[in-house]
Amino acid sequence: MSDAVKKLIGEALNEIIESAKSGGPKVRVGLMASGSEHGAEEIAKGAKLALQNSNNVIPVLIGPKVKGYEYLEYIECEECEIPAKLEECVKNGEVAGAVAMHFPFPLGVTTIGRVFTPGRGKAMILASTTGTSSTVRGEAMLRNAIYGIAVAKALGIHNPTVGILNVDTAQPVFRALTHMKDKGYDITFGSSVRSDGGSVLRGNDILTGAVDVCVTDTLTGNVLVKMFSSFTTGGSYEATGWGYGPSCGEGWQNVVSIVSRASGAPVIANALSFTASVIAGGLPERVAEELKAARKAGLDEEIEALTPKAASAEEDVKAPPAEPTDDELHGIDVLEIDNAVKVLWKENIYAESAMGCTGPVIKMPARHIEKAKEILKAKGYL
Repeated sequence: MSDAVKKLIGEALNEIIESAKSGGPKVRVGLMASGSEHGAEEIAKGAKLALQNSNNVIPVLIGPKVKGYEYLEYIECEECEIPAKLEECVKNGEVAGAVAMHFPFPLGVTTIGRVFTPGRGKAMILASTTGTSSTVRGEAMLRNAIYGIAVAKALGIHNPTVGILNVDTAQPVFRALTHMKDKGYDITFGSSVRSDGGSVLRGNDILTGAVDVCVTDTLTGNVLVKMFSSFTTGGSYEATGWGYGPSCGEGWQNVVSIVSRASGAPVIANALSFTASVIAGGLPERVAEELKAARKAGLDEEIEALTPKAASAEEDVKAPPAEPTDDELHGIDVLEIDNAVKVLWKENIYAESAMGCTGPVIKMPARHIEKAKEILKAKGYL
């Protein structure tokens, strides 16, 4: 046996041994070596922490070598070339995925973040945090739910619980997901920690990590990541969590995770490990599987129902004579509440829109509640 063959066999055996020690093969993940508000050394510290604390990732810094951290693996280029080089390395397979401070995601691609919730020390997925899964708010949040489930499954959470944060369009999105569940889509709704429960979540629930996947709009998710990751530092240094998460989208094959320019070394290290985990878990394939299952359960029809129509407003109707309102009807989105009231007026039921502590409500005489529920269900408001 020649020395060259012996060397190849030795290298192969070493890889097998290292893989066995770490519980699986290590994933090469690219990392922008510059661009942090805390300097290049902070980024290199993040890569070093990932090597020390995570057994699933090989960080590959892309950019100039950082003094004192020359022992790390690099794909060298000029600082001004880093964004283009990182994109090139992801697409040509030099790295299996990447962690970046910015990336040119196309419309339809969003990132699914992960935060450490302080109430009970749990990790929670936020869907989503950057990018845009759709320009239509309802469709975007519906897709965010699907992508959040895919990320959870890529992490090994086989039956993630899902809740929808109580923001605009939460109720219609919950309604759409419920319709899909009824038609066979495999989704498990979580519940609020508050006494009245429900899968539409309040601020208390995201502090306690009441669900595995919290669905929200991207801007809200982005704010939440920033607050969760830096609430102990005054905001200038993101110290905890996993960053803004890996990219997901229909037909999107690249796994690129986002961290902030304010993200510190601990977050960068966690983001590298998070990215390696979802790559090993086959994230793009998981997204495709979830979309296929959702589509089979009526995803396209629900998207159409969530898309605003040019003439969707109810015609102008007059309210019936006022009566004392001694009961409330919950579960209608704030953007639909006024039209729902008019639907009841047309049926000669006096009703008023109001804002309760859990969101918008319709106030009406108690004797009309059951009939009102039937009417609003038939019209698609409940």
